[in-house]
Amino acid sequence: MDLIDTLRSTGSVREFTDEPVDDAALARILDTARFAPSGANAQAWRVVVVKDPAVRARLRDLYQQPWADYLALTAAGLRPWSPVNDRDAEAAALGAGADITVGGMAAHLDQVPVLLALFADLAQLAAVDRDLDRYSLAGGASVYPFAWNILLAARAEGVGGVLTTMLIRAEDEVKRLLGAEDPLVLAAVIALGHPVHQVRRLTREPVESFTTVDRIDGAPFSPGTG
Repeated sequence: MDLIDTLRSTGSVREFTDEPVDDAALARILDTARFAPSGANAQAWRVVVVKDPAVRARLRDLYQQPWADYLALTAAGLRPWSPVNDRDAEAAALGAGADITVGGMAAHLDQVPVLLALFADLAQLAAVDRDLDRYSLAGGASVYPFAWNILLAARAEGVGGVLTTMLIRAEDEVKRLLGAEDPLVLAAVIALGHPVHQVRRLTREPVESFTTVDRIDGAPFSPGTG
């Protein structure tokens, strides 16, 4: 595929056919993804390909509550777990959504063709914002480009997928299940498979809606702004 077309058409896929993704294709995907950038080229990621049916079933079960909470918070008009959320409003939303039924991929996570657990090695991350009095983001810059490369490489193989962070809410149990010890932390779980429907066009905000000149409150950037 053309690179630009790939970038503009790689969306989140959560519905997969029964067609398996063979290990050779997965190996090619990971072999390409490993060229993602990372701080000091530390490549501070570890990947577990989860095949054991019992482990997959347990991950599915652990996924249910965080996903139900996500739906409840969204239904209440909150961005789930935003660092700036009012915690009392979150608690009220979670209480009101206690009876939410979980469906879709969340209910069948164990059945996706490929299930990857992506861990980050904290000892290898240069978290330059570690000591700021705010939520830390910078360390993820050395891990999530690799995750995105997996999805891009999968697209080139005719495979779709989605990166989900829901299971981080159950990180301790996931680490026990998969034998991950400190300083490894769960960064994401990635589901891959052959899409039921291949996304062809994505909807995103235009460049001028999020890009300004010189200041956050500056003029919207566009060609010819000087």
